Amino acid sequence: MSNHLFALDIGTRSVVGIILKEDNGVYHVEDLVTIEHKERSMIDGQIHNILSVANVITEIKTILEERHGTLKRVSVAAAGRALKTTEGAVTIDISERSLITTEDINRLELAAVQQAQQTLLSSSVTTDDYYYCVGYSVLHYNLDGDEIGSLIDQTGQTATASVIATFLPRVVVESLLSALKRADLEMEALTLEPIAAINVLIPPSMRRLNVALVDIGAGTSDIAITDNNTVIAYGMVPIAGDEVTEALSNQYLLDFPIAELAKRSLSTEESIVISDILGFEQTIPSDEVVSLIQPSIDKLASGISEEIRRLNNGKSPQAVMVVGGGSLTPGLPKEISLRLELPENRVGVRGLEALSNVTLAEDIISSPALVTPIGIAIAARRAPIHYMTVSVNDKTIRLFELKEMTVGDALLATNIKAKQLYGKPGLGMTITLNGKRLIIPGEHGKSSVILLNGKPASTKDYITNGDNISIEPSVDGNDATAIVSDLIGDILPVSVCIDDKPIVLLPKITINGLLATSDASVSDRDDIVFSFSTQLQEVLTRQGIHTAQPFELIVNKKPIRLEQFAPKFMLGGKQVLPNYLLKDGDSIRTVQPDSPSVADIANSIGKYFKTIVTVLFNGEKVELHNISFDIALNGKVADPKKIVRLGDVLTFSETPYKQTVFSDLFKYVEYTLPQTGSATYQLLRNGETIGFNDPIFEGDSLEISFSSQKI
Repeated sequence: MSNHLFALDIGTRSVVGIILKEDNGVYHVEDLVTIEHKERSMIDGQIHNILSVANVITEIKTILEERHGTLKRVSVAAAGRALKTTEGAVTIDISERSLITTEDINRLELAAVQQAQQTLLSSSVTTDDYYYCVGYSVLHYNLDGDEIGSLIDQTGQTATASVIATFLPRVVVESLLSALKRADLEMEALTLEPIAAINVLIPPSMRRLNVALVDIGAGTSDIAITDNNTVIAYGMVPIAGDEVTEALSNQYLLDFPIAELAKRSLSTEESIVISDILGFEQTIPSDEVVSLIQPSIDKLASGISEEIRRLNNGKSPQAVMVVGGGSLTPGLPKEISLRLELPENRVGVRGLEALSNVTLAEDIISSPALVTPIGIAIAARRAPIHYMTVSVNDKTIRLFELKEMTVGDALLATNIKAKQLYGKPGLGMTITLNGKRLIIPGEHGKSSVILLNGKPASTKDYITNGDNISIEPSVDGNDATAIVSDLIGDILPVSVCIDDKPIVLLPKITINGLLATSDASVSDRDDIVFSFSTQLQEVLTRQGIHTAQPFELIVNKKPIRLEQFAPKFMLGGKQVLPNYLLKDGDSIRTVQPDSPSVADIANSIGKYFKTIVTVLFNGEKVELHNISFDIALNGKVADPKKIVRLGDVLTFSETPYKQTVFSDLFKYVEYTLPQTGSATYQLLRNGETIGFNDPIFEGDSLEISFSSQKI
């Protein structure tokens, strides 16, 4: 009947068949049958002997059909221990991209998942295995090697996404279908064992909490982590209850089934009675047995705790729920709490009492081992997994709906690489311009455009059965190209006229030492030297016109510059200096000053080589010169009137001081004695008698008086 559910939990050690009846959301377990495998038919969640497993399923089906009628359809779970969890990381160059968008990050995460998938395939015995990605979570993002909370709108050199992704081998599903077919059963619904347990123990309203669910079976321990309202990771540890059973078997020389029974009694009996392989029977206190198998319990607790931390981004969750037959291992919850540094009340064994709206028939004993099979039946009813068919670039693919499927899942299934969604940037080139290193980037590539049913979509958009996905290919960017003018800009020639000579000023450009033009192409590693100056003095020098040189010479062994004797440059009626920047259309006229004499140079530098004394002689003004310096021009005695040229060497040597006397007057005046009159005369200075060799001074009034005249 439609309100009855038939479910199978196919485990490593046994198969559990269960019949539930649903009535208005309440589930009643009407019947339950458990049969152990006759041989080791299951290894790590994978059916290794389909015929043997099918026989056990048939046996359970027969028993239940005798009690409840014909059974045709069954809900099953893919074992959580069959899940493959792998880490992946991808780094991209973002140096030429100003922003990182949400879609950029989606595609980066998808590339990391694909990298994890490739790692998984490369480690498989058969490289053609196909894996369904059942989920992934981001471990961390990195920007330029440093961990960062979010890449949205970030800029830098490189961006990295590291993920942990969980995959289910297709062969697991196919082997389940084959075993059911041999038992004449059809798969009504499929789920994952961790999902099954979570669906009944951790409702969606609780998944905002960071909780770890551990299902400890015989051969493996399955782990699922919830956080932020979803299941963020699945994992598996290849140790479980059998680890403890084997320790007990080795310690007391017990057959494995006897050791298993003894282990199950430890949590309920004060002592256990065992019979070893030699037939000796003994009674041992349970505490003593537990202390002897403590190393195995510690190993199991450590393995589970380490995997929980790894799946949970390196930190402990808020709480841990433990289910499954192995959860009854003595002291295990306490050991897990110690290793995760959680209070003991944050790690608990959850049994059927944790299942709301679930009741048991009177003859069924409540146990944590029943959580998973009951969860399978309920989860298969509430959230069954189906196949969907979609089209990607006109190729039909079938997807296994382990979760809400996205465009990214379809791309994974069609083996479209995430890197194909990005157009590669063109190759850049590095050049040197005037000694400065410049990087010229290649052209940006254009990302592919994803269309979902003809409308633009992202890799995170959800898809449904029958959807059509098409991908417009990405376009790679062109390699970097440039000409010199791209680097230095467009520089227009400057036409000027200097002393009626037309001159066109152009930039000087060399590439790797060879002259080039502004339209020359640039190649990687080129060394470009560029200069363009319109300064008047530099232009005159380049043109070989030396009129712009300042008037320089050596005076008394020291170089001096005399600007007043340098050429002058006139623009229209206005003088411009040699550092003037020429403009298009300027007409410069050079005005050369008269060449200076030695006397001009001496006056310019304050070397007054003669002293002038002005006096009145017989009422007439007379200037008397007294030489103060000896002059040498380029090593030769020179007259003060000698012309001096650019670069000449002048030497001024001081002569001993000589007092101006009356007799010096006759060097500068023409005086003739009267032909008549007395020969007696007097020399007067300011009316007073002096001699021929007496000194005279500036402003003196001098005269010669004869005796016939009134004195």
